Amino acid sequence: MIDLFAGPGGLCEGFSSIEDEKGNRRFGVKVSIEKDPVAHRTLLLRALFRKFPRGKVPDCYYQYVRGDINREDFLEHPEIKDAAREAATEAKCAELGLTPHETIDAWIRQAIGTQTNWVLIGGPPCQAYSLAGRSRLRGIDPEAFESDKRHFLYTEYLRIIQQFAPSVFVMENVKGMLNSKHGGMPIFQRILADLKEPRPDLRYQIRSLVVDGDALDPKDYIIKAENYGIPQCRHRVILFGIRSDIAEATTALACSPREFLLRKKFPQVSVNQALAGLPPLRSRLSKEPDSHREWLSALEKAPLSLKTWLLPLKSKIEAVMETAIGNAALNVSVGQRFLPMADAPGADMPRDLRSWVLDSRLGGVLQHETRSHMRSDLHRYLFSACFVVSEKYAPNLRNFPPSLLPDHVNIDDESVPFIDRFRVQVGENPASTVVAHIKKDGHYYIHPDPAQCRSLTVREAARLQTFPDNYFFEGNRTEQYGQIGNAVPPLLARKIAKVIYKFLTSPRE
Repeated sequence: MIDLFAGPGGLCEGFSSIEDEKGNRRFGVKVSIEKDPVAHRTLLLRALFRKFPRGKVPDCYYQYVRGDINREDFLEHPEIKDAAREAATEAKCAELGLTPHETIDAWIRQAIGTQTNWVLIGGPPCQAYSLAGRSRLRGIDPEAFESDKRHFLYTEYLRIIQQFAPSVFVMENVKGMLNSKHGGMPIFQRILADLKEPRPDLRYQIRSLVVDGDALDPKDYIIKAENYGIPQCRHRVILFGIRSDIAEATTALACSPREFLLRKKFPQVSVNQALAGLPPLRSRLSKEPDSHREWLSALEKAPLSLKTWLLPLKSKIEAVMETAIGNAALNVSVGQRFLPMADAPGADMPRDLRSWVLDSRLGGVLQHETRSHMRSDLHRYLFSACFVVSEKYAPNLRNFPPSLLPDHVNIDDESVPFIDRFRVQVGENPASTVVAHIKKDGHYYIHPDPAQCRSLTVREAARLQTFPDNYFFEGNRTEQYGQIGNAVPPLLARKIAKVIYKFLTSPRE
């Protein structure tokens, strides 16, 4: 397997997790390429982790992620030095489109050797396809939008297909690519045509992993992650490309095509289930002295923001607020890089998610530390979370009391963007999509427990993305959030990988 635009490694984590009866990995990651140096450090660390069989990772890994030893001492530790060298040959820091093609091709050529049954995976950067990205770029500079090279980074993916003709490829992107246009022409149709015939003598069938058939609408390529056991409403385009000669030789593809589709899983996994067992935390106060007492004082003043609100709902929300503020007195900790715990958290998770996420060897929780929030935002967070407790759905700005509205917002103006600017996650439902914007502020990711009155931590965002608890994200907290938001949920990748493996091991004529 070769992974392009790998990010912190969500796709290859899922693919490499499938094992045979002896514990050997059915997919071996041979090269993974990521341009961001910090995400690459995460990718490298996880590549090193995977060099050891399940349960056999040396203790020094856990010492490092807990902060007991520094990175330099960890990488020089005799138990992992060889694995670190191997990981460095796998995880490459390079920018596709900028790093010379000869260099990229040499890595891949050496990695695959004489292997003919291999998989290419990856998701070209999506900012130019996303709805928010298109709106922002077009509004600032339409010419720059049209010339944005990110429209055509998929051609770097295409070039690898042209050069090496993998048996199968899996390409992921945002659903905004389905209606994105460049020069007045639909981008998705161009991408689909290029991938179907990368060169005159090379053709691929481009299949959906959720809808059977050949005459597919663009929307048929969208995977709604919440339908497949992921605690998040993440909707992404994922293309399953099969080289035509292999597709035609695989009789099961024609006789039993539904065998190569993802199977829906119900009931859906909720936010509360995904976050089960994580220690409750309080947020910090920003732009003023912070302490537990000052934080509580800020919450205690929040009900005053409802004073001029005349809706009948007011008394219900006030009662929920009072209860939440009382419970908040118990939340003293703001968390830290590693929080020791006697028992592995998450006993209330669904069984398959629990077995995927938890690792008792950690002895606690990694990267579970809260952000600081302004007093005015704490009042909005508390109101939003209490609104959900009362009304069972998340409010938008039109539901807010006037005193809690952000400055310069006129909710009667239908053209106002981001009416859901303060979005609380509903504990009984899957989360909204975790995207890279989470690194900028936590307004879209308010914790469902009003007594914590805060945005999600890095570990909570990672849980919603189904990263295992022993997955450590390098960099500062902003960089950690960005990596998580840009990733493919590893548990979804694992389910896709099972379909791909079933196909690759099906009899051929």
